[in-house]
Amino acid sequence: MANEYYDITKSPLFAQGPKLVALVIAGIIILIILGSSFRTIGPGERGIVFSQIGGVKDVILDEGIRFKIPFVEDIIKADVRIQKAQTEVSGASKDLQTVSSTIAVNYHVDPSKVNKVFQEIGLAFKERLIDPAVQEAVKAAAAQFTAEELITRRSEVKDQIKESLAKRLLVFNIIVDELNIVDFSFSQQFNTAIEAKQTAEQQSLKAKWDLGRVKIEAEQKITQAKAEAESQRLQKETISPIILQLRAIEKWDGHFPLVVGQAMPFIDIGSLTPKK
Repeated sequence: MANEYYDITKSPLFAQGPKLVALVIAGIIILIILGSSFRTIGPGERGIVFSQIGGVKDVILDEGIRFKIPFVEDIIKADVRIQKAQTEVSGASKDLQTVSSTIAVNYHVDPSKVNKVFQEIGLAFKERLIDPAVQEAVKAAAAQFTAEELITRRSEVKDQIKESLAKRLLVFNIIVDELNIVDFSFSQQFNTAIEAKQTAEQQSLKAKWDLGRVKIEAEQKITQAKAEAESQRLQKETISPIILQLRAIEKWDGHFPLVVGQAMPFIDIGSLTPKK
């Protein structure tokens, strides 16, 4: 009949309602469990398995999708790629000059020991380990060189710092790949003293150069004078009366003097010759 309404409570689907709700809830729970059972470990990472029961396990997981026991285990991702830490260090040189430096360190965690690093240090490597180790290594190296040597022997200072730092960090399974001294700076008094020393050295070099130039010029003059004196000596030794007569004849113009001396007149023969 048209006035009759359909009673949904009498429907078979309604009768199965509680079961359907239970199935939906069960499905959601299963999805949550499955979602918490896997963890993706990206490139350059390693997985550290931490159990709520036994703590950090000896197992280290490589890259990829990894399974874990839900609600019991957790996979902590650790970066094992090369990382950079930059540290500001202030110390003293061998001659007690204040030295401020900036040190850049490239390092990475040993992938095969990453679980031990996490267990002993945690993942905050820079603050807990890198910075203090750099401070100690730089101060120890700076104390063995004068302030001037820290500049002139910079490569040697760098190698010594790197070697010392590598030994310190290797104990904690952290490997030093490279170290660079970004900057060395000193007090204003030391910088002024260095500038004064360089100016004095430049003036000293200029004075030595001037002295050398004067000495060379003097030696050249002495050599020239000796050559002229030797030339005159040789000329005196080689000139004879015959050579003097020849030179006089070369200079004679063909005319005899009218008067020779003061007592005897010289007669011009040409004047006595009869004229035609």
